[in-house]
Amino acid sequence: MKTESVLEKVLKSGNLAVTSECGPPRGAVPEKVRQKAELLRGYVDAVNVTDNQTAMVRMSSFAAGVILRQMGLHPILQMVTRDRNRLAMQSDIIGAYSHDINTMICLSGDHPKFGDHPMAASVHDIDSIQFVQMVKKMRDEGKFQGGADIENTPKMFIGAAANPFADPFELRVARLAKKVAAGADFIQTQCIYNLDKFEKWMEGVRNRGLHEKTYILAGVTPIKTVGMARYMKNKVPGMDVPQEVVDRMAGVPKEKQAEEGIKICVETIERLKQVKGVAGFHIMAIEWEHKVAEIVERAGLYPRPDIGI
Repeated sequence: MKTESVLEKVLKSGNLAVTSECGPPRGAVPEKVRQKAELLRGYVDAVNVTDNQTAMVRMSSFAAGVILRQMGLHPILQMVTRDRNRLAMQSDIIGAYSHDINTMICLSGDHPKFGDHPMAASVHDIDSIQFVQMVKKMRDEGKFQGGADIENTPKMFIGAAANPFADPFELRVARLAKKVAAGADFIQTQCIYNLDKFEKWMEGVRNRGLHEKTYILAGVTPIKTVGMARYMKNKVPGMDVPQEVVDRMAGVPKEKQAEEGIKICVETIERLKQVKGVAGFHIMAIEWEHKVAEIVERAGLYPRPDIGI
């Protein structure tokens, strides 16, 4: 069995890819997964299924990903090193591939202190770069990390995350280079509000030729309210929300702020389309999935390419 990643096919075709997110519910309610996923159908090429995001217990990304596959959608299995050792991770990867899930993203995960189980032990048996290497070895060499052969190797299209805005900024491109060297086929970035800084990061990416070795999906998140903008600016580590974005949101009446946030998101995509090396967009509309279709349409990214899967 060899299934081909839809995301990989779209990117290889030269089309701008579009991915989004489906956060699993905090309970055994599969219909909530289906409702969210249905809102994305036809508007995105693949859907990230988050793994206990913000360190809060949710339905597993594996289980929610299986529900998406049963719907005929294409999940991107998110997996964090925080909650599992390498045995459990490799076990879940071959399990997911057995359910026709062939695209994944390797992450560290938010620290438990940010979630509702601050007493939970972090595992971090391996880091996110070693994680990418492990999945690549499983795929390309057909070997578990311990050296044993894998029967029917999981042919995963491997993703990783990048934050162009975290300090120290000058090391951000070098860190991306390590993930690319480890085997990351595609990258999804932290949400972008500081376009000048992102463009400077992309300049560094191009200078090292990294845009020719991996596909970079620029992350965007629509802002619902000025309060959300202020919170991300002041309270979320690694986020860079310029004051002019906050001021723009504050400059419209409360009932029009959501529309202004979508407008900013669409304008961001339009500008990023001009940046050499941007291969697509990752739209993180957290608990706002019903707005993804509008954003994709208004940004000129609809209809999605039909690549025959």
